Formats: sequence, C-alpha cells, structure tokens
Amino acid sequence: MSEKYDNTNSGALFRNDRKEKETQPDLRGKINVDGKDFYISAWSKQSEKAGKYMSLALTPIDEKATASADSTSDPF
Repeated sequence: MSEKYDNTNSGALFRNDRKEKETQPDLRGKINVDGKDFYISAWSKQSEKAGKYMSLALTPIDEKATASADSTSDPF
C-alpha cells in the first residue's frame, strides 16, 4: 500500500507569509522539472497591455547550498 508518488514535472506555490518588502515574491514553492528540483517564486504584476499577470523565477535548490559553501571556502 506504500505507492510512491511521481512528482516529476510538477510543483506547488503557496502564499509568502514572510513577505516584508515589495521586491520579495508574493508566492513561493518548489517544482520539479525533468527530475531536477527548483525553488519557484512568483510576483503578481499589472501592465496596461496584458492586464494582470504572474512573473516567475526558478532557482536550482542545489545553487543555494553551493553558494553558501563557496563563500566559506578558501579561494587559494
């Protein structure tokens, strides 16, 4: 009865309850694309031509771990 759910090429967004600045995303979550995991961020926007729309950004989950490891490592 323990069937594993295949979440490849799917994800979810949730309201960002920690938003303190206008530049922070309105929605955040995780998404899987071709077997790779990403953080997904979304901003609600408005334009005269398109009306309301969502602007999206993906960040590889490994990138944040790598960036913090790079900043603490000795460059020499």
